[in-house]
Amino acid sequence: MELDPPPQETGSVEALATPQEPSKLRHILALIRRWSFRSILIITIIMAFWGLMYRWVNPPTTLYIIQESQRLGEVKQEWVDIENVSPVMVRALVAAEDANFCYHWGIDSAAVRKALKQGAIRGGSTISQQVVKNAFLWPGRSWLRKAIEALMTPYVDLLWNKRRMLEVYLNIAEFDTGIFGIQAAAQHHFGVNAKDLNRVQAARLAVVLPDPKGRSAIAPSKSLRKRASSVIAGSDMIRRDGRSKCFED
Repeated sequence: MELDPPPQETGSVEALATPQEPSKLRHILALIRRWSFRSILIITIIMAFWGLMYRWVNPPTTLYIIQESQRLGEVKQEWVDIENVSPVMVRALVAAEDANFCYHWGIDSAAVRKALKQGAIRGGSTISQQVVKNAFLWPGRSWLRKAIEALMTPYVDLLWNKRRMLEVYLNIAEFDTGIFGIQAAAQHHFGVNAKDLNRVQAARLAVVLPDPKGRSAIAPSKSLRKRASSVIAGSDMIRRDGRSKCFED
């Protein structure tokens, strides 16, 4: 009578080892998910607290100002409360950058749809979006930054009032190479304080904002002077039709 050969031990070891591999993989994936969730939660809490803090605390600097300071050696910036900024400068800023500033919740949906239809990665940005980008995020063009900006802007716009939004923007925006904030810009370009800017000076400073390194408020081109005249007219219009009520006394 022939006996069946004994089972191979190696096969038994392999049979026992095989089920362990998926278990290890599931454990690793679970750890990745857990730590990813925790990281996102921590970042969200930090950004939420940061946004709340800047409702009352003036931003000491920004990532872009730090970058330019390292590149240039030094930059000029002097914080000034919005009460000490000429009202014509504030209106010129809104007329030039975001005429419907008082009427949206941080994002102008119509402008965004227009930008997307044109396939633009930039464009359609409101003053609120620019404040979030300048105060909290990094410079450059990327869909990641735009996505974070789009998520954070409504939150900041809800926490802050419109006047605070303009105050922060006026103090961290670049008006010339290494010139940040309206006080430094007024002194650099026209030799006056921000509260003493007239309509023409305010309009010229407002129109250089999209390209502060390529445009000059002191010696504007013909097209820039024409644009400044349009901003002056726009400033008068938003005052007449009530679109400046949310930030004017």
